[in-house]
Amino acid sequence: MIIDTHVHIGKGLGFDMPEEMILQSMEKYRINYSIVSNVEGVEYDHNLVELPSDFQVTQKKVFENTLSFARKYPDKIGVMPWIKPHTETVDEDFLRLMEENKTLIHGIKLHSYHSKVAMDDERVKPYIELARKYDIPMTCHTGGCEEADPIHVYNAAKQNPDVRFVMVHMGLGTDNQKAIDLMVQAENLYADTTWVPMESAIKVIKLYGSKRIVFGSDNPIDGVDTYYCNPKGERSIYQDYFQKLEGIIGKEAYDDLMYRNAMKIFNL
Repeated sequence: MIIDTHVHIGKGLGFDMPEEMILQSMEKYRINYSIVSNVEGVEYDHNLVELPSDFQVTQKKVFENTLSFARKYPDKIGVMPWIKPHTETVDEDFLRLMEENKTLIHGIKLHSYHSKVAMDDERVKPYIELARKYDIPMTCHTGGCEEADPIHVYNAAKQNPDVRFVMVHMGLGTDNQKAIDLMVQAENLYADTTWVPMESAIKVIKLYGSKRIVFGSDNPIDGVDTYYCNPKGERSIYQDYFQKLEGIIGKEAYDDLMYRNAMKIFNL
């Protein structure tokens, strides 16, 4: 069984990830369940330039579109609303959507790069309160700018020891060591494998056991075959997870990583 905790739909900033692409990829690569957020919630572009208001999609619309996908395939798709703490906040619409769809929602997603807001920023606190209320994790992109430094997820985890926090990418574009080291001081801080080399995942498991890390991929950011190769045909790192890792860490730890931890952390 495989649960992918970091999957996207949406169109924008050069990405085009329709619902059908996710379903096709899941079937082809035998992914049992995907937790999905919608990239149309971006507030800043790849160059950290704020998008004009008429180019932005409202937090409500982003949330509703993701929920619509999950309602059609509740046995395959879960929701992680992509929040917009720079331009919006927790309002009546967000509260209503959370309450009315709590069986479909399994986390709250902050993209600290594309919102240019850190997890320990005051603007994120109302969302953390909702994560606490509904017993779901806060997940956060890490890497690429100051706001996305793993230290900010660590700070939030220390300030909220009863809420689970997931460091997506473990510091994208780094050797992942800073994120790994921070985990020793906060037991509610978890790692994620999205674009993380298998060797870093093994480090986490050796240091902290097999319960502190979940499988995530960014599927289908490189198309239907994200799990296999990029558009240039270059081999994906996820093939190491599918083909090599179980033989290195054993079945029990492998099952924890690929699905059992996700069931507990994301309240599935």
